[in-house]
Amino acid sequence: MTTIALVTAIAATGHDEDLPPLLAACERAGLSARALAWDDASVGWNRVDAAVLRSPWDYTERLPEFMAWCERTAHSALLLNPLPVIRWNTDKHYLADLAALGVPVVPTEFVEPDTEPMEALQRFLALHDAGEFVVKPAVSAGARDTQRYQRSQEFAAGNHLARLLDANRSAMLQPYLPAVDADGETALIHIDGHYSHAIRKGALLKTGDAPPPDPHALGDIRGREPAEDERQLASQALAAATRLLKLESPLLYARVDLLRGPDGAPRLLELELTEPSLFFAQAPEAADLLAQALRARLADGTVRTRTDIG
Repeated sequence: MTTIALVTAIAATGHDEDLPPLLAACERAGLSARALAWDDASVGWNRVDAAVLRSPWDYTERLPEFMAWCERTAHSALLLNPLPVIRWNTDKHYLADLAALGVPVVPTEFVEPDTEPMEALQRFLALHDAGEFVVKPAVSAGARDTQRYQRSQEFAAGNHLARLLDANRSAMLQPYLPAVDADGETALIHIDGHYSHAIRKGALLKTGDAPPPDPHALGDIRGREPAEDERQLASQALAAATRLLKLESPLLYARVDLLRGPDGAPRLLELELTEPSLFFAQAPEAADLLAQALRARLADGTVRTRTDIG
């Protein structure tokens, strides 16, 4: 029988609420699936036929090690989403790629480690008149090392930015869009290339003098029916990623996180293709959709052809 790993991390044990319903859905679909941590040295990954990334959430602090694991695993198992997607999507510089293709993204300035932090921050503030802004690393998951600041907190924000750059981490500066406080984010989940469901995520970030949020916290999550312009933007972002990465088959899963800008139009905040929460609690049938999509991929002979290696 084909062996499927739903890939998590030792540090994420007990935090992935999607795993129990997905394991149950795989069983209903006749699939042999187990939750396995990518960093568990006791796992023999050469005995796994398919590895579906679900919650390897500590990769942001161990990216070279994690990518080396992905490279090895992709040579012996069907890695989903595929390796080229993971390479691209684990660093939020992908937002610049999508913006270059015409996708409306939240305005983002990237700051590289060799940059003087205060000069970069002051240039950003001169270009954007937002009352608040966000500093975060370009490689991040959840709200880890991410903070919201008022313009009057320039010194604190500059220190935050300097800490990231001194650790040889690229950083991002973005205006804080006030719509999130009133309306939250809209996250649209797609399975096997088709829209499945959407949720509303309440605001997590407090101002810079507040403690940072728990990186595992999901916040206030509720089901939401997305507006038509949000569905159109999600489709546009996924189509652009498909063209950019030259994908020949739909992504097994994707989550498109949107916020509304000052003009009321939706903007892409993140395109989550590596390890997103899929919020099966708000749409229980979606776990079965994912299991059925996985079963179809395993049945079409791709397990041993390894077409995901790139």
